[in-house]
Amino acid sequence: MQDRIVFDIETKNTFADVGGQEHIAKLEMSVVGLYSYNEDAYHCFTEHELEKIEPYFKNAYLLIGFSSKRFDVPVLEKYFKSNIAKIAHFDILEEIEHRMGRRIGLGVLAEANLGEGKSAHGLQAIEFYRNGEMEKLKSYCTQDVKVTKRIYDQILEKKFLYIPERNTTEMKKMSFAEYKEVLPPPPQLF
Repeated sequence: MQDRIVFDIETKNTFADVGGQEHIAKLEMSVVGLYSYNEDAYHCFTEHELEKIEPYFKNAYLLIGFSSKRFDVPVLEKYFKSNIAKIAHFDILEEIEHRMGRRIGLGVLAEANLGEGKSAHGLQAIEFYRNGEMEKLKSYCTQDVKVTKRIYDQILEKKFLYIPERNTTEMKKMSFAEYKEVLPPPPQLF
């Protein structure tokens, strides 16, 4: 049965290391965290476990992430034989940016909607990798996946997100009433 996958990646290097954001494909992934709705389980894989990661993406009919179209997918594409950019994709940040005309951090969004933030930030994840602290890195990445999943589940269940206004304590309630989750394709009959 095809699956919905919530995912996040961390990289070994920064944009400064590869010559800027226009060279995103030169970034190297250190870990991939994901949640499988079919399994109701979280996983986090290192770069050396690609053979375990790719089947999740091959079986996915919907990818869910945060800034994943702009960041995660371009980095991951070079590691897989299949074209993951062709999979239906719900990018939470892209939806917010499209509706509000501005970006918002995952930590801020999580605090506003879930009452909890992120456990660290992206540059710390690179430090974890460089210092060989793989369990900290995996824990951080998995926590980001958990937060992203909970935000997505809120979109499905409550049909809204609270978006903090800049430089105030005001919250804007962003409706997702029209959002209909992509359904899996019908099984192929031979």
